[in-house]
Amino acid sequence: MPTEALLRSGSFIAVLLLMLAAESIWPRRSPRSPKFGSFFNNIGISVLSTGVVRLIFPVLPVALAALATERGWGIFNLMDLPYWASFALSVALLDMAIYWQHVAFHRIRPLWRIHRMHHADTDIDASTGVRFHPIEIAASMAFKCLLVVVLGAPAMAVLTFEIILNACSLFNHANLHLPLRLDAPLRLLLVTPDMHRVHHSTDMREANRNYGFCVPWWDFLFRTYKAQPDDGHLDMRIGLNILRDTRFRRLPGMLAIPFLKNG
Repeated sequence: MPTEALLRSGSFIAVLLLMLAAESIWPRRSPRSPKFGSFFNNIGISVLSTGVVRLIFPVLPVALAALATERGWGIFNLMDLPYWASFALSVALLDMAIYWQHVAFHRIRPLWRIHRMHHADTDIDASTGVRFHPIEIAASMAFKCLLVVVLGAPAMAVLTFEIILNACSLFNHANLHLPLRLDAPLRLLLVTPDMHRVHHSTDMREANRNYGFCVPWWDFLFRTYKAQPDDGHLDMRIGLNILRDTRFRRLPGMLAIPFLKNG
């Protein structure tokens, strides 16, 4: 679906450029390491992950959703719900599912070994929002494809969710300073950079909080919400204590992280 690819890539590039500009003008923290190299390695791993997914999956979620609708597969198609209800429920349930997927990648040890590549970034910025190991991206894609078929989600709802998810990941990882008077009401609707930064603390009691990517409601509902880091946003340490070597900022080291014996 060329239109789908254009919408996804166009929105991704637009939000990425916007976040890069915003965090350059209004930075929240001073970088601890050179941003240039980190940015290109994070983008590089994202390009590699996208290529792997394209090779492994003959049908991606949006096309699979269209096929499910055509064949009458899935809960919403069997229930014959109004389109608006199927659309809204699909977006909400997909977001909640990604929340629980994120929880699983923290709590199940083999999955954590894969996911920790994302947490090994010692300075989070917008590019950290796409820093995920190809194995994690492939597993997430399989999970989303299964959900799309089980739910019978409309193709437009899946596309909308994918665009929102990518945009929110770039936004909430951005090194962006939002005034408290803006952050406080905004985080009732969206996961803000200050809210998600808590999740990247080296203190695992904080890293195992604030799992949401798009909306904060699942963290509120399932009691995984933490408002602020104990050491404050300027003094908190980001990353993983066992993976602070500079080699883990470069592509070969990043790819090797799931296979290391430590952790």
